[in-house]
Amino acid sequence: MIKTLKKRFILVNMALVSLVLVIAFSTVLFFNYQWVKGETNDVLRRALDVGVKMDQPAFEVGRERPERSAPMLPVFVVQMDTDGKLTSVFKMDVEISDTLAAQVAERALNANGREGVLFDLQLRYMKQDSPSGMNIAFADMGRETDSMANLLMTLLIVGLAGMAAFFLISLFLSGMALRPAEKAWEQQRRFVADASHELKTPLTVILANMDILLSHKQETVGEQSKWVENTLTEAERMKKLVEELLFLAKSDDGRTLPLKSDVDFSDAVWSSLLPFESIAYEHGVAISSDIAPGIMVNGDEGQLKQLVVILLDNACKYAGEHGAVSVRLERTQDNASLSVRNTGTPIPKEHLKHIFKRFYRAESSRAREQGGYGLGLSIARAVAEKHGGKIFVTSEEAAGTVFTVRLPLK
Repeated sequence: MIKTLKKRFILVNMALVSLVLVIAFSTVLFFNYQWVKGETNDVLRRALDVGVKMDQPAFEVGRERPERSAPMLPVFVVQMDTDGKLTSVFKMDVEISDTLAAQVAERALNANGREGVLFDLQLRYMKQDSPSGMNIAFADMGRETDSMANLLMTLLIVGLAGMAAFFLISLFLSGMALRPAEKAWEQQRRFVADASHELKTPLTVILANMDILLSHKQETVGEQSKWVENTLTEAERMKKLVEELLFLAKSDDGRTLPLKSDVDFSDAVWSSLLPFESIAYEHGVAISSDIAPGIMVNGDEGQLKQLVVILLDNACKYAGEHGAVSVRLERTQDNASLSVRNTGTPIPKEHLKHIFKRFYRAESSRAREQGGYGLGLSIARAVAEKHGGKIFVTSEEAAGTVFTVRLPLK
């Protein structure tokens, strides 16, 4: 898909540039043609007005340029009487017989319009009435054709070079422009694969339990309660996974915008912390807290509590045997700073930068034993960012693992 997008990106760019170049070069050619044609017509007009003079005034450097009778172009003027017969031919820088002059003059005379072109002879002409008949001036078009040919060749070379250069630029820019899309596509592909894998496990267990139940139809529900309870447990796990996936999917497209109101973040942290005291006690984990009162933020209280619960749950799971968890909430400049610290094995440095990615587990087997899917920290980051805050983690042997959330104060 990404390769197809790159090809289309380059194709569209090249088509647009080609169109622009064609329009620009056509405009240049048109105005250049009009300019050269106007110069030739000026030669013809002046030749008809003042006649063809062989003795052009010399140009002296440093003085005003003298007015010439006509620019230096091969030109001749044919004078014809009222009967259409050739009477005289005036020439400048051109050799032509009277017979040929009479033939071209007759062709010009019979043509419509005051101006025209004899393409086979490469002559441009202009007719003018005179008391004795008709005067027709002819000028060689060699200068026009050479000028247009040279300009066309130059534009072709410039155009081809420009297209080649722009192709390389488009190739480079397509990589830069589509890199976010490529990254998003890869993340989406991995997300779907991981989600499918995680959903497959509870579904497999549920189907297996159903097969066992159906194979013992004569037994009562009470006798089969083990399989029913197992199925219910797996269904609850799958429901939780689906809810987390939906939250992240809605967060990606902006459909989980928090319903912001004034929230006492201190109370929210306290209310989230209390249920974990019994859980920590059962696991032999000591919880301590230092929560500054009256810290107000603007946000969605439900999502903020979810964020705190995720961090506390994660800390209690990985605090280790006879470990400790400490929670600290304080004001730091214009932010509310929440830190959740736990003892236990530190997270390896190479995993820290990936810890907030979806389905990422620094220790896969351990996470599975704890029943995690690797989505909790992704949700925590999404909630923090939706509230204009940030979340980051540090993990060291001596200091333990510390997750810190900073949210703007009300």
